[in-house]
Amino acid sequence: MEEGWQMGSLFEELEAREAAARARVEELEAELAELSGKLELARESLKRLRITRETVTEVLAEMEPEMPVADAGPSRSGERVVSAYAGAERQVIGVLTVPNWQPGMMPDVLPSVYRDIVEVVADAPGPIRAKQIVPRIGLPAETGKIEGTRSKLKRLVERGWLDEEAPGLFTPARRRTAASPNSR
Repeated sequence: MEEGWQMGSLFEELEAREAAARARVEELEAELAELSGKLELARESLKRLRITRETVTEVLAEMEPEMPVADAGPSRSGERVVSAYAGAERQVIGVLTVPNWQPGMMPDVLPSVYRDIVEVVADAPGPIRAKQIVPRIGLPAETGKIEGTRSKLKRLVERGWLDEEAPGLFTPARRRTAASPNSR
């Protein structure tokens, strides 16, 4: 009899342990579901913040307060230098603007990312595309970065710093004359 009692106790013990393990699994699954929900909310928040930052960056880069071009005085070489910012009151703080090119202006008046783009285009042996520029200015070759760079290239063309020989092919700006279609 004692042997039957031990077998019965063993099965009861195994059932009790199985029930406890099942309860623990259900508890962990509930925690996992809760954490998965929190993770999804955090991912969505991150995505919204990234999109917001990119949108604000684009909007601010496109904003350009009306600023007169003023003579900034002599350069290191003794020539007179034109600055888009000299004597201008800044309307917006923290905005990187691309001034319209004027005779005598050098790329050093541009925000650094635009200056880097102009330098890469100037160093290229021929017309260059946005996707070729992106890695040369230290950005990953992702679609968003290529499109952002293409937007900056178009802005540099609009403002007279670069030329677009054919759609998507950018070159350094030729010297502007009054008859040039890209004169500013």
